[in-house]
Amino acid sequence: MRDEETLVRTSITLPRSLKKRMEEVDVNWSAVFRDFVRKRLERESETDLVKAILINERLRRKAPEGWDSARVIREWRRRRSS
Repeated sequence: MRDEETLVRTSITLPRSLKKRMEEVDVNWSAVFRDFVRKRLERESETDLVKAILINERLRRKAPEGWDSARVIREWRRRRSS
């Protein structure tokens, strides 16, 4: 088993009444919580990506009319090699 897939133990705090109800049903609660945490992390990651895209779009500017990026790059290369 890969190290990042090795299971580790953690704990959560629940109201006693909820824990009692959980014990009354035949459910693998560890699997339920693992799945919930995995999905929540994926959603958070997607949210971060969306935020990054929105920031990038807000910061991006159109090039001025007549802008020649190749000319600018050549100029900087010429200055660097001088």
